[in-house]
Amino acid sequence: MSDEPVLEVDNLHTQFNTREGTVHAVDGVSFTVDEGEIVGIVGESGSGKSVNALSLVRLEDPGTITEGSIRFRGTEMTEADDRAIRRIRGDGMAMVFQDPMETLNPVFRVGEQIEESLKIHENPGSQKLLDYLNVPLFSDSNERKERRNRVAELMEQVGIPHPHERLDDYPHEFSGGMRQRATLAIALAREPDLLIADEPTTALDVTIQAAILDRIEELRDKLGMSVVLISHDFGVIAEVCDRVLVMYGGEIMESGTTEQILTNPQHPYTRALLDCMPQNTQPKEPLRIIDGQVPNLKNPDTGCMFAPRCEHATEECRGNEIHDRNVDDGHRVACCNLGSVEGRTGVESEENRS
Repeated sequence: MSDEPVLEVDNLHTQFNTREGTVHAVDGVSFTVDEGEIVGIVGESGSGKSVNALSLVRLEDPGTITEGSIRFRGTEMTEADDRAIRRIRGDGMAMVFQDPMETLNPVFRVGEQIEESLKIHENPGSQKLLDYLNVPLFSDSNERKERRNRVAELMEQVGIPHPHERLDDYPHEFSGGMRQRATLAIALAREPDLLIADEPTTALDVTIQAAILDRIEELRDKLGMSVVLISHDFGVIAEVCDRVLVMYGGEIMESGTTEQILTNPQHPYTRALLDCMPQNTQPKEPLRIIDGQVPNLKNPDTGCMFAPRCEHATEECRGNEIHDRNVDDGHRVACCNLGSVEGRTGVESEENRS
């Protein structure tokens, strides 16, 4: 196993030019992902999580990366040409989207779509030529049979029951949870070093949600791949992640191990998110909310993005550029008023619960 990170992101800026102004969706984000590590990115809707993820695989269009570095296995993604990026997407990185129907084509059978991913993995760069010439994905019946068996193995691997019987089903014949597992199988067919999962359990019931998370963790352990898991739900992040990045207003407010973030949150926004979790609410007490609205990312002001909603904010928070600082081994916080957050959250990591 290499000591070098699988992914290194440094001072990443992704912007969208609109008629109303420039939207700074990702504003100076830096982090690493190590071999076999699951890194969680958590924050409210509109915090920049998904744009950050799309930037990693160079799918940020119509946005533009204006500054910063994304290095994957030594390749600088911001400078790579289209061919190199397609090769990395086909071999090195894979992404699972929040809505599986963004990945699954409703007019093709699920098994066919996983087969296609297998073929492209074995012959990166050949997809356009095969489509143009109308060449079948497989040259003979034996090869096709082998691929279908491999597809069934992948479907079984992600927890789709009776895979041989489901190969010829269409996406609409799968439940929401099964569709999400099918998209995971498509991603795993490429044997990626890094899986990026953007809200993979949203809109699923808690039982299916837990099964998907367990499957991702099992596959990490079995295949040794790294994972970036994006969610607005701290409960999801706490379940499987080794490290956590807390995003707000396109910036990282706090980062550290899951244990550090859950048991010793230092940023008021992190604490506010944790306080909103149902398990941190007393019986018969109404669920807590964070007052105010997420910031307008068009031409943001200097100062902490969370200051307008923060009960601990001072003039220093509102008027000065905020730099993150190290408060513990690998635990970093972008706050000039450290010590304002007190007490434990009552949330335990998976390690402590077991």
